[in-house]
Amino acid sequence: MTNESNQDRRNFLKTSGLLTGGAILGSLPFASQASNQPSYGYHFSANDTIKVALIGCGGRGKGAAQQALSTKQNIKIVALADAYRDRLDDAYKVLTERGLKAADGSPKVDIPEDHKFVGFDAYKQAIALADVVILASPPGFRPSHFEEAVRQNKHVFMEKPVATDAPGIRRVLAAAEEAKKKKLNVVAGLQRRYQPSYREMVKRIQDGALGDIVGGQVYWVSGGVWHKPRQANQTEMDYQMRNWYYFNWLCGDHITEQHVHNIDVANWVKNSYPVSCQGTGGRQVRNGKDDGEIFDHHIVDFVYADGTTINSQCRHYEGTYSRVDEMFLGTKGKVEGMEKKSSALMGYNGQPIFSYTAKPTDNPYQIEHDELFAAIAKGEYKFADAERTAKSTMTSIMGRMATYSGKMVKWDEALNSQIDLFPDKLAWDAMPKSLPDKDGFYPIAIPGKTITV
Repeated sequence: MTNESNQDRRNFLKTSGLLTGGAILGSLPFASQASNQPSYGYHFSANDTIKVALIGCGGRGKGAAQQALSTKQNIKIVALADAYRDRLDDAYKVLTERGLKAADGSPKVDIPEDHKFVGFDAYKQAIALADVVILASPPGFRPSHFEEAVRQNKHVFMEKPVATDAPGIRRVLAAAEEAKKKKLNVVAGLQRRYQPSYREMVKRIQDGALGDIVGGQVYWVSGGVWHKPRQANQTEMDYQMRNWYYFNWLCGDHITEQHVHNIDVANWVKNSYPVSCQGTGGRQVRNGKDDGEIFDHHIVDFVYADGTTINSQCRHYEGTYSRVDEMFLGTKGKVEGMEKKSSALMGYNGQPIFSYTAKPTDNPYQIEHDELFAAIAKGEYKFADAERTAKSTMTSIMGRMATYSGKMVKWDEALNSQIDLFPDKLAWDAMPKSLPDKDGFYPIAIPGKTITV
């Protein structure tokens, strides 16, 4: 994000033609496994233990690690990495307090002190000790962490979203191609893709049960998230890292960090990605110093190649109507509430075309780990989530570009944007690119003035 007066600081030259919409939008289905490329990462220790490293020890990281430990496979957490020692120590406490044991009686969380790594480069050392890595640091770090995991030939579970700007997306897409060549399994935390109700419903939608999808709406409207007060003598880098949700280089704004789930479902149902979008957004309620630089609401129309428009809404207003859901209209019927315990594809005559009732085992957060680790244990190459997750993340970033600028934004120009939000240097005394003014307020995008591509 930059203002027009600073536009000359940016290089807006288009990147290689390989990154234009035609190439990026191609080949939606999962890549064929009939490859002559070698496989990596399927040979474990003599007792067939799958060694796991957790990169990013916050709430999501701890949750993902516990789900990995809850699979049927012989899993051991062998390394932890985080920028902060206190978060690493908390994760270690949470992961060890259950006292989980492997079949041979050894602890399933076996992390000696020299396998605990702290700092901005800690991820490299932890990745080197594992067969599988869980990437759960704030999204701005995902491109570099994913690149390193692929470089070291590791299987990956990574949380969504996978980047916060177009340069990061391009890095993830390039690493995704390398992961495919190496047959490295990659699962991403867009868990609706692993939720049985969504799987069953979307399969039938794509088989034509609702006819042609001609419109829809996707929502993440809620009360918002936490703040962490600024501390005395705290560096700016430390403050932004502790409050990562409110800074775009780390979070991408909540249209990317949260709403990517629902946007991904729209792309899944349409089996494509938008060619353009326009929208509106701003700060109506959450507009204090501690709200960083993000908007508190975004409303975007995503337009697909066949002319279909899917409307997207996300907001952070306390005390208001909440909805996290998707609704799609077809020529034969409609669907909404796929997240609910019972849901149905409904004909316009009021009769269900297909219905699904959730089972007690339908936990998508656990299923994604169960399926990933089962494939790894069997030496199978089954999962290549990185490309589609990157493209759905890019869809959300394109939406942010539209709300911040007030302009119509096209896929190709968004993907090829040269605006890099990441700091030039990572150090506790280094300065991020977005800084507060003398009164403590951060620069906010102004539609009609702000340049985003």
